Amino acid sequence: MIPVTILTGFLGAGKTTLLKRILHEPHGHRIAVIENEFGEESIDNELLFEDQQERIVEMNNGCLCCTVRGDLVDMLNRLSARRDSGSLEFDRVIIETTGLAEPGPVAQTFFVDDAVAERYALDAIITVVDARHGQAQLDEHTEAQAQVGFADRILLSKSDLVDEEALTALKRRLVRMNPRAKIVPVHFGETDLREVLDIQGFHLNAALEIDPSFLDTDHHHHHAEDVSSFLFKASRPMDSDRFEGFMSAVSQAYGPQLYRYKGVLWLKGSEHQMIFQGVHMLMGGDKSRPWKAGEARETRIVFIGKGLPKDTILKGLAQCLV
Repeated sequence: MIPVTILTGFLGAGKTTLLKRILHEPHGHRIAVIENEFGEESIDNELLFEDQQERIVEMNNGCLCCTVRGDLVDMLNRLSARRDSGSLEFDRVIIETTGLAEPGPVAQTFFVDDAVAERYALDAIITVVDARHGQAQLDEHTEAQAQVGFADRILLSKSDLVDEEALTALKRRLVRMNPRAKIVPVHFGETDLREVLDIQGFHLNAALEIDPSFLDTDHHHHHAEDVSSFLFKASRPMDSDRFEGFMSAVSQAYGPQLYRYKGVLWLKGSEHQMIFQGVHMLMGGDKSRPWKAGEARETRIVFIGKGLPKDTILKGLAQCLV
């Protein structure tokens, strides 16, 4: 049986950072990654790998349910067929869900589809919770509540950004919501991999207690329809000072509505890609790999939020180009 870990958590909690840490750790595991992203385009391959010969399997349908569950079944079956034929070697699978997905329909796949159930074993649902924004996200989003409720292990990120009183209050709330899930701190994805892999934490009876309709394939789980995403793309370099000034203004004006924004930047005067990420009013950038000879240089930024002024942001970013 091939062990599967479902990695979930609300937008910007730190799932991709944790996944990058797992993939680059010298643990000896060969891991196949399936990623489900909300929006028209994903940039996480650039976030995860400097070697662009490596690829993650992407599903950009935004919500792992309904017809998308069929896509997941097909992908898992294709992966196992390639493993059997010797064309692809892997020991385990990690599925990173979009931050707007409830994990129930993903987990359901491993029990309602016979072909998948014969080859794969669901090891655990790992939920990353943002200590800085977690309380507000749990107040506002049923998806965030479901992610905590289904968790076999909760990884608490960004604890350094809140005081001890706020951190204690959040931990108490998480324990009330899910008393069986161990809570483990994680800093920039750094945690003991024994807290993430091979923990044998998923129990079907517990899932049915949380959601009695868990095995009902007609039961739908959808993200809020008022959340949307859009992509900015440009094939000219950015002026870093103008970009920083504009994004600071955007984050101040629309911070509560900006659930997640991340991208790969082509900056004037730099021979390296810049990885840019943000959640609400917190944002930052890190120098990544060098641009390769002959590689098409471009900037791509994905925005996910509620009621965002798409045209204003796109026009403002265009003004930041050299």
